Amino acid sequence: MTRFFRVFPLLLLAIPVFPADTVEIDRSSSELRPMIERYTADQRSLNRTYPIRLSGTRRGRFEQFASQNEADLRKLNFEALSHDGQIDYLLFRNHLAHDRSQLELDAMQMAEMEPLVPFAKTIIDFEEARRKMEPIDSKKAAQTLADMVKAIDTARKASSNGAKVKATVANRAATRLNGLRTNLREWFGFYNGYDPLFTWWCGDPYQKADQALETYAKFLRERLAGLRPGDEETIVGDPMGRQALLNDLSNNMIPYTPEELIALAKQELAWCEQEMMRASREMGLGNEWHKALEQVKTKYVEPGKQPQLVRQLAEEAIAYVEKHDLVTIPPLAKEDWWEEMLSPARQLTSPFFLGGDVILVAYPTNTMTEDQKLMSMRGNNEHFSRSTVFHELIPGHHLQGFMSQRYRTYRQPFGTPFWSEGNAFYWEMLLWDMGFPRGPEDRIGMLFWRMHRCARIIFSLSFHLEQMTAQQCVDFLVEQVGHERSTAEAEVRRSFDGSYEPIYQCAYMLGALQFYALHKELVDSGKMTNRVFHDAILKENRIPVEMIRADFIKQKLTRDFKSSWRFYEPVAHKL
Repeated sequence: MTRFFRVFPLLLLAIPVFPADTVEIDRSSSELRPMIERYTADQRSLNRTYPIRLSGTRRGRFEQFASQNEADLRKLNFEALSHDGQIDYLLFRNHLAHDRSQLELDAMQMAEMEPLVPFAKTIIDFEEARRKMEPIDSKKAAQTLADMVKAIDTARKASSNGAKVKATVANRAATRLNGLRTNLREWFGFYNGYDPLFTWWCGDPYQKADQALETYAKFLRERLAGLRPGDEETIVGDPMGRQALLNDLSNNMIPYTPEELIALAKQELAWCEQEMMRASREMGLGNEWHKALEQVKTKYVEPGKQPQLVRQLAEEAIAYVEKHDLVTIPPLAKEDWWEEMLSPARQLTSPFFLGGDVILVAYPTNTMTEDQKLMSMRGNNEHFSRSTVFHELIPGHHLQGFMSQRYRTYRQPFGTPFWSEGNAFYWEMLLWDMGFPRGPEDRIGMLFWRMHRCARIIFSLSFHLEQMTAQQCVDFLVEQVGHERSTAEAEVRRSFDGSYEPIYQCAYMLGALQFYALHKELVDSGKMTNRVFHDAILKENRIPVEMIRADFIKQKLTRDFKSSWRFYEPVAHKL
């Protein structure tokens, strides 16, 4: 003990001293906060209680839940609420409307799949009865399992006899079927071994049913969806249709049609091409901007050196933002990030950086082919990376996440990619205007991403409108933007693998244009400084940008408010 206390003071002297955090306490208030927090907690409970997305019982319960919350909301005196309360009222009302549209979409998709999975209700009923803790009739359950095997065989034969089935619907059914198989496995595992009578009756019928489900899912995927065994690279996707797009745009408060947004993106893309040619001429390559882009792609660091480049670029961006007094960066936000490397498997859908608490770096590994290694290095060259690093870290996603965890946290259910992705890309637009690129190569790097975000609007909306196939989307990225083919395939695969809402890929450019227009309205006019403007955005949490604007300009709001901010006008971007 004596030796410990003699050493302990020396240990204290070795502890580094960190700067005090300057993040002030969130003192915002809203009359709606308790109601929204209760909704969030109740929704979490219902998702745990009714986890099967295909379940009619789940849909009914969530419809009831939405109706009750809508009724509670209508009871409030909107005019008597504070301005913050009115904004939260409209956000909550909008969110509940989206909940309803999502339930309708689920019902529509289930109806499309019904002929392929007519036995789905059997599995759902099994699992829901177990969760309700209803007593089980093991003999009856065994017969039901045997009948389900026959139903699976009947469905397979019907599909084999020339019935027209969309590949996208077949692939969706196969995915849902794998989920139902997991549900059936959990149901069986609950009783098996613990209930001797159940095990005696259901052991063999369950094994046959499980095998039949596996075989049928494989049939749907390979024969009807056209995917080869073990194929993880072919892109099928699942077009949502125009109404689903309109619903999602309404939820995100984007008062434009899909067709208007495609036209908008084409205008922005044309501007980018002009700027690409300008940079190409400065490099001595005339208007052949594809040649200039190819030259930029060769400026990559050798394998093993990318993490050092990322650190250098991150520190450069932080220094630039602080030097120009653009936004407050809490000391802890500069301290609590680090790097991880993306695996080859993840690079199949994420060929560039990902960011947040950490920045995930895409670069070649020893298991890739030589072509894959080269394309990864070319796609993550120094000039491309100079934009993506600060997009993912500071002042982009990392700073966003840091602040969103500390301000108006109750608004998290209303989060939209038009805020998070839009704000990160808006920083690219703002820093372009401020002269952040050091020369034509940097400008080409930044323009590549701007063209990419324009292309995302065009190809993703066109795909969901069934005007472009997945392969045409890949070709469009290669030919119009200059992607490596492997990175184009990864981008399209990521867009349509079901992990993103249909309009997610539109959010980068459109959200950025919203923030850009708001900056012009409030900062360029002298009403707010850059720091005040950007700090205020980060303290609103990730809500639709039109509602941030309503707060900043103290817009008069009504109970029947509808999104109407036409934020886009073709602009001559600064050089």
